[in-house]
Amino acid sequence: MAALVTISSVCYRGVRPLLFRSSSLIRPLAVQKDRDCPYLISAKIHATPSNYAYSGSKAASLHWTGERILSIALLGLAPVAYYYPGPAVDYSLAAALTLHGHWGLGQIVTDYIHGDFKIKMANAGLFLLSTVTFAGLCYFNYHDVGICKAVALLWSK
Repeated sequence: MAALVTISSVCYRGVRPLLFRSSSLIRPLAVQKDRDCPYLISAKIHATPSNYAYSGSKAASLHWTGERILSIALLGLAPVAYYYPGPAVDYSLAAALTLHGHWGLGQIVTDYIHGDFKIKMANAGLFLLSTVTFAGLCYFNYHDVGICKAVALLWSK
């Protein structure tokens, strides 16, 4: 209520606040009936820019669904790796963990890196890191005890 009093006093003095300009996409917040306010107090709704409004592709939705499926698969792989360790589970874990990390770091790149050249370099570095990670895990699975037994050995000591 205090915010409405402050807004109405600014409105009454004839000052038009920056955040409360009317637009074609507006939603009324409050109306002061006892004073003559020259306009309806409203907030601008930020619409998606028209060039991003509809791409005609379901790639983002499918990517989101794939991330959720992979997360559920990783939850299922944890007990399977504990009770039934073996090469199939080791390589499945190597692929799932690498893809999970790749997608997670890809979101960090998307959110925090700006500029075309910087984004291209970060994505190239991310692909290189993911490739080396997967190759290293596969090498560890083939030439050493594997991911499942390595975790079991760490927990046994």
